[in-house]
Amino acid sequence: MKKECTENEARLKAEAYCAAAERCTDDVLHKLKQWGLSASSHELVIEHLKKERYVDDARYAVAYVRDKYRFNQWGRIKISQALKMKHIDSQSVSLALQEIDEEEYLSILTSLLRKKKKSVKANNEYERNGKILRFAASHGYEMDTILHCMEQMEDEDELVE
Repeated sequence: MKKECTENEARLKAEAYCAAAERCTDDVLHKLKQWGLSASSHELVIEHLKKERYVDDARYAVAYVRDKYRFNQWGRIKISQALKMKHIDSQSVSLALQEIDEEEYLSILTSLLRKKKKSVKANNEYERNGKILRFAASHGYEMDTILHCMEQMEDEDELVE
């Protein structure tokens, strides 16, 4: 059986956990449950962490958005859904999504589309475009943004030929 940890021990462990990397309330709550802290103490520890600014969901959302679109090349839709699954309030999510640099976002999507276009095998252009479109949509990009980038790529390809 798991040993329950005291509120003070949990507070210290949670502070160390939050100091190591940016965390949201949901992440900390899962850890507290994992450590066997009594349910009545969860709220007290989380309240302490918020007061001491170890946990800030808005700050977490901004960092999460920046990392996911730059390093994982996720689109706004996928990022938004992931943040909602972590119980981040919609206002923090929308403010964090506004931090995305539109030029960089389009550049990342275009690069992703170009890479995929080289590897896709299809019988015709219609089938190829469908596969590329589904790929980009699965990465969480908006349909109008995908279509815009695909049109730009076609225009650039026509200029090269």
